[in-house]
Amino acid sequence: MTTGPTEVTDKPAPAAAPARGGILARVTGAGWRRPAVAVLLVLACYAPFQLVPFRVFQLTMVLVYAVALLGLNLLVGHAGQISLGHGAFMAVGAYGAAIMLDRWDVPHLVTLPAAAALAFVLGLGLGLPAVRLRGLYLALVTLAIAIFLVPLLKRFESVTGGSMGLTLAKPAPPAWTGLAEDQWLYFLALAVTVTAFLLAHGLLRSRVGRALHAVRDNETAAEVMGVRLPFYKRLAFAWSAMFAGAAGCVYTWVIGFVSPDSFAVTLSITLLAGLVVGGLGSFAGPLLGGLFVMFVPGISQDINDAAPGVIFGLLIIVVMYVAPTGLAGLAGRLARSTKRILRKE
Repeated sequence: MTTGPTEVTDKPAPAAAPARGGILARVTGAGWRRPAVAVLLVLACYAPFQLVPFRVFQLTMVLVYAVALLGLNLLVGHAGQISLGHGAFMAVGAYGAAIMLDRWDVPHLVTLPAAAALAFVLGLGLGLPAVRLRGLYLALVTLAIAIFLVPLLKRFESVTGGSMGLTLAKPAPPAWTGLAEDQWLYFLALAVTVTAFLLAHGLLRSRVGRALHAVRDNETAAEVMGVRLPFYKRLAFAWSAMFAGAAGCVYTWVIGFVSPDSFAVTLSITLLAGLVVGGLGSFAGPLLGGLFVMFVPGISQDINDAAPGVIFGLLIIVVMYVAPTGLAGLAGRLARSTKRILRKE
């Protein structure tokens, strides 16, 4: 049986009908993430010229906490490990920078990589418990690190300044910038924050990030697939400590003073609470958590001066009830709900 020649026509193929909700998908989908980030950066650069110095200082501290929470997010949100001693690594970076500035008169910008490297090495060593411990046992070990750090810093008074701490000079803005001191510190913190987020983004998109996710999701399956659990668990602690050390260094620049009581165990607990409220495993979580850590304790103090801790705890409960996956997850749910409603219309 033979077949005739295939008929060829010059008629153009009909254009594909636009997918239903196609424009809406582009508006509410991932395609708008980069423009949203660009708009956020423009607003961030514009803010210090419109706000009073105190508000600029508050935003600067939000950026500092965001960098610290970015490291904690790598460890808890992406590697599935737990840490109640993250404030200790922040203290390592802060005191490392402070000692370099006070004792050796090192330039401010040089202290940043040095403090981050110091915290990375200590995190690599203190990550040894993560190889054998998990869950509550690992949390207890990291909590112990945060507890003994404060008396340890007070003991070596000749180096750390003891209970009195160390007073330091803040980075002075170059004359050519025309910026005030608070604005210059803000832009330094912003530059460190953007660099940290880009570094974390690249890390999570690499082989290391895939390994961390495999460890988080199922350690047994990850080991069967060839993931070296001890290596990547320690590496997660080291990266987390590095970001905390960088945040501690910028904290020293902004405050111009460090003392052991600034890094008490409550700081570690507050950082973990801020990350959970912001959203574990999301890039927006550390930034939202930084806002929470910076502003909610002050709001709690204003609501009830006698028992701010009670108000702080109640606010956490309310946020967790409304947004079980954090504020970042709540924003995603609202976007999906809006998308469904508009589709029905």
